[in-house]
Amino acid sequence: MRIALFITCLTDTLYPETGQAITALLERLGHEVAFPPGQACCGQMHFNSGYRHETVPMVRGFARAFSGYDAIVTPSASCAAMVREYHPVVAAESGDAGLARGVGEVAARVHDVSGLLVNVLGVVDVGAYFPYRVTYHPSCHSLRMLQAGDAPVRLLRAVGGLELVDLPGADGCCGFGGTFALKNAGTSAAMCADKVAAVRGTGAQVLCSADNSCLMHIGGALTRQRADIPTKHLAEILASTP
Repeated sequence: MRIALFITCLTDTLYPETGQAITALLERLGHEVAFPPGQACCGQMHFNSGYRHETVPMVRGFARAFSGYDAIVTPSASCAAMVREYHPVVAAESGDAGLARGVGEVAARVHDVSGLLVNVLGVVDVGAYFPYRVTYHPSCHSLRMLQAGDAPVRLLRAVGGLELVDLPGADGCCGFGGTFALKNAGTSAAMCADKVAAVRGTGAQVLCSADNSCLMHIGGALTRQRADIPTKHLAEILASTP
């Protein structure tokens, strides 16, 4: 399968190792991974802030950059949800029938890592090895918009050497929420404090999630508390081998 990697702004600028892990993982499974050079921001921040008209060029650019691939994979459930759920809305509001057609052809092929592996490729055991005690935080968008279900957990349970421990209140938001953390800093910090307490209470050696935005937020608090619990994107764990 010819799969395009949508890297996202946050991963491109701060967590390039996640993109490298996705590429290594999919190539190990026998797929061709491409990186469309014309890709840019999906427009989620602009759309969520009310700048719907300004989002149109980003939607158009995305549809153009990712046309013609069998599937599109991204390390961010929130960006995947933006493309799948709201790019069609933006295209429809623009009144551009050609754009709406282009978005319709591309959006349905966008998946986060767990969705691509489990639901599209039909793979659960990817041959990974990661001998650590791990707890998993599901991001809000993966749960409520992409409806990833237990796909990430199934993938982690199949990893050799990995001990998966339940995270109390796992379905609760970590408090990041993009611009929410900036506009409502106090509330965001309080939500993150609850999440950090839950993570520390598990006795886990590593915190895993499928969204680097959540890992950045929670990981920052863990670092400030000197908790010695590193964070790993799901793709990085799945790419690990003996």
